[in-house]
Amino acid sequence: MASKKKAAKKRRIKKKATRPKPRRSVSSKQGVKKMNVRALKAVSSLKKIQSINPYTEEVMEEFTLLSKREVSEEISRSRKAFSAWRAVPITDRARYIKQLGNQLRAEKRTYAELMTKEMGKPLRESLGEIEKCAGLCDYYAEHGPKFLETEHIKTEALKSYVTFEPLGIVLAIMPWNFPFWQALRFGIPAVIAGNVVVLKHASNVPQTAVAIEDAFKKAGFPDHVFKTLLIDSKEALNLIDEDKVDAVSLTGSNKAGEEVGAHAGGKVKKVVLELGGSDPFIVLDDADIAKAGRMAVNARVINTGQSCIAAKRFIVMEKVAEEFKKHFTAQLKELKMGDPMDESTDIGTVAKPDILRSLKEQLRDAKAKGAEVVQAEHSFKKGLFFAPCAVYNPTKNMKVLTEEVFGPIAPIIIVKDEDEAIKVANDTEFGLGASIWSRNHARAEKLATKLEAGTIAINDMVKSDARLPFGGIKKSGFGRELSHYGLKEFVNVKSVLVRE
Repeated sequence: MASKKKAAKKRRIKKKATRPKPRRSVSSKQGVKKMNVRALKAVSSLKKIQSINPYTEEVMEEFTLLSKREVSEEISRSRKAFSAWRAVPITDRARYIKQLGNQLRAEKRTYAELMTKEMGKPLRESLGEIEKCAGLCDYYAEHGPKFLETEHIKTEALKSYVTFEPLGIVLAIMPWNFPFWQALRFGIPAVIAGNVVVLKHASNVPQTAVAIEDAFKKAGFPDHVFKTLLIDSKEALNLIDEDKVDAVSLTGSNKAGEEVGAHAGGKVKKVVLELGGSDPFIVLDDADIAKAGRMAVNARVINTGQSCIAAKRFIVMEKVAEEFKKHFTAQLKELKMGDPMDESTDIGTVAKPDILRSLKEQLRDAKAKGAEVVQAEHSFKKGLFFAPCAVYNPTKNMKVLTEEVFGPIAPIIIVKDEDEAIKVANDTEFGLGASIWSRNHARAEKLATKLEAGTIAINDMVKSDARLPFGGIKKSGFGRELSHYGLKEFVNVKSVLVRE
């Protein structure tokens, strides 16, 4: 009997030793050979994402996605955190936000280098992005308490007023192109309003996603006020469907927006969508053409052209078309492509291989259909590089006009007058931003009323500013971020009346 017990114990020990750890990766054929079939199936079923440097094309780190059980546990902790966080006085919440800005500045280079390594943004731009995020913290730390003050309204009642109360857990589904700014542009107003945030970031920037949560921790925020969840898109939708979150903010593609909007609508949840764009850059015949030509290049190639608010269609009046072309082409050829970690680099890599393939196909299509193309040269044999280019006289059937171009391709369209310019500018399903260039401000402001977009920049490129509301119309989405408008997207605007 004793010998049988010993044998059974040995079998249990052996079985336990061969069982794989839940998050272990198989990295070699030798490792696979040593594992039994059961263990191999367990490992292969784990969902993973990789952090890949688009310049070196090397895998920097691999992450295992959270299981459904782990997600539920994290959401429970976030729900508990909300109960405590909403009770924190707004002035104290503002101090946390101020501390976050200080933390971002303290490790600015570390955060910037991480961004650049994960998605190819030139380091100079990454440093600017972190500084902009810190400025956002300063803005809401100073103005947030004022924005959320109770509004007293005079009515027939003894007392009537409006309060702004948090909704709960807000799910943020954010893109990779401005990985810190996009997440914080939404997150800071949501958190200062008393909500807690769970972030589902883009799958190609997991290290950045983790770093953002870590910045909140280092700033002293209570646990789970801002939580990164390494999950896939399906699990993000499950959070909505299973009523585990109270509202949703998404910045991303139209396809993603339609899907998230449908799920949020099905559960009657508040949602803000900031989607794609095809921003027109209109140059009138009385503009400062040299300045417009230089700024046009900057407006197109910021973040290597991977921006929803980048200028994507350049609409130039016939009278100044040749002069504009001269300045635009000269500025284009001065851009320096290269290692994104070099602070003198203007153009880094695109973020993902599928973006590079799409850009190549869009340019091939334009050439095949007769467009004149002027493209900078590059000789990089490695890295996801795409040289900036101008496409002159594109036709309406070319992909550079019918599709959103997420990279440094600049279609330049010539029009006869301002009426045609407005017609061409509005001939799109998008309505995010637009630029108008003219020395006559009254003329430009009059045209601005005719443009179908959420933001109009006159003699400047479109960019977001903490002091102004940001968002689009048509298929560019709905709702607003930033300023007091964005702050109040994720609150319960509650009316209270008191009578004798």
